[in-house]
Amino acid sequence: MMTVTRPKLHVILQKEAIVPELIDKDKVAVVFDVLLATTTIATLLHHGAKEVIPVMNGEEALRVAGSFEKTTVIIAGESEGLTIEGFVDPLPSKLKQVAKGKTIILSTTNGTVAIRHVANAKKVFAASLINGQAVAQKVAIEHVDDSVILICAGTMKQFSLEDFYGAGYFIDELLQQNESWDLTDSAKAALYFYRGNKENSVSILKTSLTGQMLMQAHLEEDILYSASRGMIEVVPEFDNGNMIVKGDKAIDY
Repeated sequence: MMTVTRPKLHVILQKEAIVPELIDKDKVAVVFDVLLATTTIATLLHHGAKEVIPVMNGEEALRVAGSFEKTTVIIAGESEGLTIEGFVDPLPSKLKQVAKGKTIILSTTNGTVAIRHVANAKKVFAASLINGQAVAQKVAIEHVDDSVILICAGTMKQFSLEDFYGAGYFIDELLQQNESWDLTDSAKAALYFYRGNKENSVSILKTSLTGQMLMQAHLEEDILYSASRGMIEVVPEFDNGNMIVKGDKAIDY
């Protein structure tokens, strides 16, 4: 009797653990930086941004910006948790007000770097709590035969509690749609952690390392927003290596 091999579902615990040669055209990558890059990306597209371009650092952001008319682009970014001088603070609460019709060039310490590190995958999606359900639905329908790697961006080379929780949420939503995947131990751990803390998203985010830093900076609004599960349907997708994330359900406010 022939054994049917099911596609794998695996969680990478921080971007530094990514092995580029294992991220290939046979795999779908889903990146989580719940506080805050992937939440920001989803929010911007939901509020009508034309596109979001994730870059590696501030220097690249300025180079990319040079190819756009100044009135059409916003450069936002942070490095090691501090807003880059001359850039817009990359917070959902601030950027969503000015996103409509704009190209947003986004540089962050963890999330945008993680996206770029997995650019060779068959598809790359940006997921967070606010849009995890929508991304899971898309993957369940369109990538049922593909192995899926979930990347927790982490926090400055450390494990990130909120990204792990976000990955677990995604897996829970995915399995409700389709149970085709064979979960690795890291994927099972994320799923069990989420299911044991399903109603604790706010406390998980607030008590995480990044959450504590945001609380100290009086940014509780962004934490509460980021902790809201399944509130928007936008699915940001990295577009063919062009440093562009697009959403097919962006709302033009």
